[in-house]
Amino acid sequence: MPRQIIATPDAPGSPLFSQAVAAGPFVLVSGTVGIDPSTGSMAGETIQEQTRQALTNCETILRAAGAGLDDVVEVGVLLADPADFAGFNEEWARWFPSDPPARYGVKLGVDVPGLLVSIRMTAYTG
Repeated sequence: MPRQIIATPDAPGSPLFSQAVAAGPFVLVSGTVGIDPSTGSMAGETIQEQTRQALTNCETILRAAGAGLDDVVEVGVLLADPADFAGFNEEWARWFPSDPPARYGVKLGVDVPGLLVSIRMTAYTG
């Protein structure tokens, strides 16, 4: 099964990894942070602002792959500070108000100044 690299200029990216890879009926979105692609800066200083932008970026990448948030089956969340979990959930609930995907969360292992959250997703389009 060949893999297809997914790339869009409408979400932050890096030459070191693909924004997403489609393989068969799956789209795997790389860890995506709350950078506003129009400015190249973090979308804000709060967990809610960065979560909102990270989810917007993930949705944009999914759309570039022909998928959407309704196709997401699993989400991985990395938080710089586990104390931000409640604030993260506050924004998360706006995006997935019912029948949310499976999800796991862990503490971000690397200290990146200003970075509060990174979100990765797997979508099923089959």
